[in-house]
Amino acid sequence: MSQKLILASSSPRRRDLLSSLGLEFEIVPAEIKEIPSPHEAAEAFTVRVAEKKALVVGKQYPNAWVVGADTVVVIEGEILGKPRDNADAKRMLQRLANREHVVITGYCLVKAAEGKRLGGTEQTRVKIDALGEREIDWYINTGEPLDKAGAYAIQGKGAFMVEWIEGSYTNVVGLPLCQLIRLFNDAGIGDIF
Repeated sequence: MSQKLILASSSPRRRDLLSSLGLEFEIVPAEIKEIPSPHEAAEAFTVRVAEKKALVVGKQYPNAWVVGADTVVVIEGEILGKPRDNADAKRMLQRLANREHVVITGYCLVKAAEGKRLGGTEQTRVKIDALGEREIDWYINTGEPLDKAGAYAIQGKGAFMVEWIEGSYTNVVGLPLCQLIRLFNDAGIGDIF
């Protein structure tokens, strides 16, 4: 790739997903607060945060293409971000157990020097199996839920609880690759592959 690409995220999952495409990129995390505004819809929240991440890093690297993303788990209109502690993780997992929810990722591609900004959202429906207290406690004790939206990782140990998904698997992991590649093409970045 002749154009510089930056991932504005410290997420190891996003890093791994982007790396899986064989692309060269740098990681420059955007240090921003990810707090929904009162009555802000989940989709609007993810778009706002993804854009803010890309724009913050884009100001530092105006000639690079910068990717920002934000992923949330939503159940009955409630946004489940990353749990604060084990008790919060348990509350989230109990809430998700034996129910469907939606994983929403907002993503944004910015090239500040050219004033280019493209973005979108992806939604995936997920059904979590019925979970007993024993399974939930075991999973929490692995430590995996604490830095994951909705307190689970579909690509990790948490895969055991996912009954089915409808939509993009990589979206649930944190970066919808199919949609991101379309965005690269829409931006005219023709030398990625």
